[in-house]
Amino acid sequence: MALVDVDLALIGYGGATSLLLDALDRHGVRGLRIATVDPVETARPHRTWAFWTGPRDAFDPILDAAWSHVDLYGPGGAQRLELAPMRYAMVRSGPVFARADEAADRLGVQAVRASAAALDDDGTSVTVRDAGGAAIVRAAWALDSRPTAPHRPGRTFWLQHFRGWWVRADRDVFDPSSAILMDFRTPQPAHGVSFGYVLPTGPRTGLIEYTEFSPARLDDAGYETALRSYLKLLDLPELAVEEVEDGAIPMTDAPFARRPSPRVVRLGTAGGATRPSTGYTFSAMRRQAEGIAAALAAGGDPVPPAAYPRRHLWMDAVALRAWDRGLVAAPAFFERLFTRNPPGRVLRFLDGLTSPAEEVALMGSTPLLPMARAAAGDLLARIVR
Repeated sequence: MALVDVDLALIGYGGATSLLLDALDRHGVRGLRIATVDPVETARPHRTWAFWTGPRDAFDPILDAAWSHVDLYGPGGAQRLELAPMRYAMVRSGPVFARADEAADRLGVQAVRASAAALDDDGTSVTVRDAGGAAIVRAAWALDSRPTAPHRPGRTFWLQHFRGWWVRADRDVFDPSSAILMDFRTPQPAHGVSFGYVLPTGPRTGLIEYTEFSPARLDDAGYETALRSYLKLLDLPELAVEEVEDGAIPMTDAPFARRPSPRVVRLGTAGGATRPSTGYTFSAMRRQAEGIAAALAAGGDPVPPAAYPRRHLWMDAVALRAWDRGLVAAPAFFERLFTRNPPGRVLRFLDGLTSPAEEVALMGSTPLLPMARAAAGDLLARIVR
């Protein structure tokens, strides 16, 4: 394989790279030599992303659904959360990937079908090498979205792990105007928290998912049992399962190296886009993509700002510690967070966009003594380390 010389090498071609290509195209970035480096020639795995957005969004033409109110089932019962002017939106990866492929064509992106085994950064350029050590791409910058381990271990490590069924009924069973965001009526694990959610795309179709925040995944039988139990709780008729999707997302206070060397920038979860306390990733990946595209359009370097403020990461570390040590029950924590604050404030916090004053109000709505104990324990652990 001949060495490919480019300005940008995009390592991995999943969600983060797809969003970046779309952003580069929309920001009018032209004249850059760009290559994607990924071994997969077939279609990328399908997945679903849910995120908070305003009354208008660049992805409106490809959204599967969006809701201006959602339902929460917590220890205190059912609560309807009015989100307007915000919306909770859902998009499937297929249309996102298709937009990225179209953008790649317009940008003249070269596809290099190979695995990147090493990124050698000499401070002026990055050489991408394959598993045999051969140089396949040389780039001024490498933007790497492949999964990677944290820079160092954290004090708490959980997973958001889930399995969802895309279902179809033979009669109207869903209210497409409303989604179930968190339903904590599911049986709770001994160490962790579980919930279901329902994202209808029509009166007869939707995504029903079982999710856990806990240290380890279930086996197939465990997810099957949990989903069937949740369908029974919802009192739904027999449904045809048309597709299955699952996954696991790290929830940890362990830091990820966003810039492991001068000209290598990490994107997605590897670049800190996953919110440690919730597993939400999509909105932060979009912000990374927009930041990079705006910087390049202005003639700058392709380095996005941090996905979340440092104070938010500290609050996430405290929350994870509180749940992991059994100081606070996560269902009650989330219920209090949503019911004792305006939904817009909570949504901005989950996206890392609140002000310090708003965060003081949010912290005041959580169980203060247990959270203070968790904060003290986190501080001690940082000192000891």
